[in-house]
Amino acid sequence: MALFGKAHKLLAAGSRATAFRLERLDGGEISLDEISAEGPALLAFFKVSCPVCQLTLPYLERIQTSGRLPVYGISQDDPEDTREFNRRFGISFPMLLDTEESGFPVSNNYGISSVPTLFLVERDGRVSRVVEGWNKLEIEGLGAQAGVNPFRQGESVPDWKAG
Repeated sequence: MALFGKAHKLLAAGSRATAFRLERLDGGEISLDEISAEGPALLAFFKVSCPVCQLTLPYLERIQTSGRLPVYGISQDDPEDTREFNRRFGISFPMLLDTEESGFPVSNNYGISSVPTLFLVERDGRVSRVVEGWNKLEIEGLGAQAGVNPFRQGESVPDWKAG
């Protein structure tokens, strides 16, 4: 799902992730340094109304259940809509808020032009993987890194969908 606003260059794999501090949906704030301190973490930028996000985030939920690859959703929606999204799609991983009211500062700094966009950030703050839209092979790779298969036998899963 394309976003409106100024065009920014997407943060590329190999570059340093831009530092941030965002409000947590469940209260308080967290910084990128705190997120990446324990090792790699996946940042998933999304909007609740985006069909490809609705496809992607439940598979990220399966990946994070291993405990080996933390996932942080970065919602571009308000807290109420984000809570409803989590309830509807069974999402339990931490949610951070990068809202329109705040001017989407983190989304803009990361160069987000469509959602979902995923960034795998290593302990040293380097971005090792960037995924725009839905890419089954990339999701499988993230699952392998976490030691889980995010797909169930018999599921019909598309290979690719634009964000």
